Amino acid sequence: MNSFLQNLLTDGPVLTDGAWGTQLQQRGLAFGACPDAWNLTNPDLVSQVAAGYVAAGSKVILSNTFGATRITLDRHGLSPLASDINRAGATISRTAAGEECSVFASMGPSGKMLAMGEVTEAQLLAAFTEQAIAMAEGGANAIVVETMSDPEEAVIAVRAAKSSGLPVVACMTYGSGRSADRTIMGTTPEQAADALLGAGADLVGANCGQGAEQMVGICERLRTASGMPVWMKPNAGLPQIVDGAAVYSTSPQEFAANVMLLVDAGAGFVGGCCGTSPEFITALGAALNDRK
Repeated sequence: MNSFLQNLLTDGPVLTDGAWGTQLQQRGLAFGACPDAWNLTNPDLVSQVAAGYVAAGSKVILSNTFGATRITLDRHGLSPLASDINRAGATISRTAAGEECSVFASMGPSGKMLAMGEVTEAQLLAAFTEQAIAMAEGGANAIVVETMSDPEEAVIAVRAAKSSGLPVVACMTYGSGRSADRTIMGTTPEQAADALLGAGADLVGANCGQGAEQMVGICERLRTASGMPVWMKPNAGLPQIVDGAAVYSTSPQEFAANVMLLVDAGAGFVGGCCGTSPEFITALGAALNDRK
């Protein structure tokens, strides 16, 4: 295992952060607007999100760069600013993190389908590489490739992230298939682990898609397939659609109890995705401390 990641795991499971998008929306981000652009236009508000998770006890926080490849930013006419947005996003989190917290800069999917010919491998590699280099320049300690469903795109993203020289965690999103244990492209945890580690990922994991209790088997299989602790960031349970919006009824304490099942299943880095907030991370931190 990469020595940086191994050092973080010395004292047991590492507490990461929670959702970012909803936190930005609470601070005024309009529906459909580009959250990543706020790194340049509203850096103080982005910093509030990062600082909120640090205050909640996170030892690893992400960056506001999930959709910041030039491919994704092009939807908003912002592709020329890709490097600036990613560099700023990493710097904002790095500043908020202080000395006791690490920054794993976020790299999400492009939103384009390779299989449909909407983008080429070369275009993806160039876009992800540009993003990774800028995030490294901004002070990120590592990169997390997350919420991936297409293993081909994920492999390209990992290769690009590794070119930055930083440690790389790679995560797919599961929830499809008869047992809800495949990505929407039909990829199993074992297939994902093999492909991602083969591309150079230092750790593998899963995020989004399901609640913690639905992800226990996936965590166990990723742990077995990789032979290493797993990165897990589940949603706050399964949502209900109310007036067209996803509403999560799981409490922070219920979430924390369910995530501890993932720790038992081999998770080494744990946090939250959709539906979570600093309150959820505080509750999870308390559960981890009780376990220690």
